[in-house]
Amino acid sequence: MSDSELPSGWEKRVSRSTGQCYYLNVYTKESQWDTPTEPAKPAGNSGDGPDRVQCSHLLVKHAGSRRPSSWRQENITISKEEALAKLEAYRAEITSGQSSFAELASKVSDCSSAKRGGDLGLFGRGAMQKPFEEAAFALKVGGLSQPVDTDSGVHIILRTA
Repeated sequence: MSDSELPSGWEKRVSRSTGQCYYLNVYTKESQWDTPTEPAKPAGNSGDGPDRVQCSHLLVKHAGSRRPSSWRQENITISKEEALAKLEAYRAEITSGQSSFAELASKVSDCSSAKRGGDLGLFGRGAMQKPFEEAAFALKVGGLSQPVDTDSGVHIILRTA
């Protein structure tokens, strides 16, 4: 799809890390993987809940992940079931108070956000993969998600703002 065929307010870009195409809302500078179907809207007019949330996450990749490698491991070979089992154990460690979210994410998350304790910063709707976005926006501040499955792997999400 060429830029001229995109709904107004969107630009097609290429990710430097994965080489995949993504779409940028020129008003909010938020990006998404899915091809936009409606014109981009400036920030502040969704009407249902916050426009932006801040979250941290802990990602466990598996062999079926979109890019089965990370800063921790060049070739990830565990199954999705094994990844989920690890994630459940990490979640239990956090909820029991044995480890803080940030401390655990910095050691075991397969995302480069690990160096920030899993912090993804503020993001708006359309910036993350749909299942991740839905879980993040459904959490209350301080809430911890159940496992969330995306193309990137399985996550637990902590809403921080």
